[in-house]
Formats: sequence, C-alpha cells, structure tokens
Amino acid sequence: MRMIESDQENNDAEVNWEDQQKINEFSKLNTRMRAFEAKLDLVKQEKDALDDLSTELELADEDELVLYKIGESFLHLPLNRALKRLEADQADVDARLSKLSGSSQECEEDMKKLKVALYAKFGSAINLDE
Repeated sequence: MRMIESDQENNDAEVNWEDQQKINEFSKLNTRMRAFEAKLDLVKQEKDALDDLSTELELADEDELVLYKIGESFLHLPLNRALKRLEADQADVDARLSKLSGSSQECEEDMKKLKVALYAKFGSAINLDE
C-alpha cells in the first residue's frame, strides 16, 4: 500500500446531476463495447471457419457431393452450389464484421469524449480504466 499525499487526499469535486449522467453514459457505453467485442470474436471465428472451408472446397472433386452446414443441419450439395453458398455466407459475415467494427469504434469514440470531460473535472478522483 502507498500513502496518499495530503494534496491528493482532498480532491472534493462535487458530482452534480450532469456529471452523474456522463458517468452513467460511460458505463453503458463500456458495457455495450464489451458486448460488441464478444460478438466480434464470434464473427471472426465464423469467418475463419468459412476461410478454412473455402480452402477445403478448393481440393474437392467436382462430381463429389459436399456436406454443407446450413443453420443447425448439414445438407449434401453439389460442389458448385456449395461454392455459391460459401460466397454468400462469406459476404454476410464480412458485412456483419464491418457493422460490428463500426459500432465498436463509435462506442470507443464516445467513451473517449466522456473520459476527457470526466478526467478534466475529477482528475485522479475517478477511475475510468479497467
């Protein structure tokens, strides 16, 4: 433990209603940001799986039926239909990844603005980092 200096001890900035609203908004954005990060991880895993599938399908024979997962079930599809479906799925995953990244960046920018305002008023009396 370290001793608090006497000048650091008395940081008595009053928390008014607007400040509390900013703190609440920061907390909401932080929670939302964590949710976006979790979703981003899942979508990235899905994208990696589709990339692996693309590599595997390049090695498949044209006459061979391919097991392709749609929803919770697997269907036998001809290779050309599986490739078309794969392209559509990859485009969908890329769109979701882009949307989530944009939302995450927007949250992060809003959090930075709130951090600046709150640290300017409260200094070291408030901790907005993890």
